[in-house]
Amino acid sequence: MFLTVLFAACLVVITVAIHAIGLDTLLRCMMRSHALAASGFRRVTSAVIALACWLVLIHLAEISVWGLFYFWQGCLPDLGSAFYFSAGAYTTIGSGLALPAHWRMFAPLEALSAALMFGLSTGLFFAVVSRWIRNWTDWQNALTSDLQQNK
Repeated sequence: MFLTVLFAACLVVITVAIHAIGLDTLLRCMMRSHALAASGFRRVTSAVIALACWLVLIHLAEISVWGLFYFWQGCLPDLGSAFYFSAGAYTTIGSGLALPAHWRMFAPLEALSAALMFGLSTGLFFAVVSRWIRNWTDWQNALTSDLQQNK
């Protein structure tokens, strides 16, 4: 039982670490490229797509860690099944019944970890998109002001 709890704690820590490193990398890249200062439809749309793709990759990495664990422990017969089960548990649509009895607590634990990671991703997404909206409205206001001054 102790080993099971230890494995569970390690998986949660690894999940959080992957997410933290992924978000840190994303923000550093955005700052270096001045993406947070983006304005204009085309630039913001491209940045939103890139942001969403990066967040999906972070979540897929986390799903993969859990899937590899399930496969390593022999919980599921093959790697494809382990990844599929992990994706179901991560997105909270799966059931832990596919796992051996002593590993069943991992499915809800994976779902709980995922809910927290989705919350972090959503918070970051909201903050970044809010910044872009503010940039766009500032740009629109400056443009309108310039047009009014030139009349």
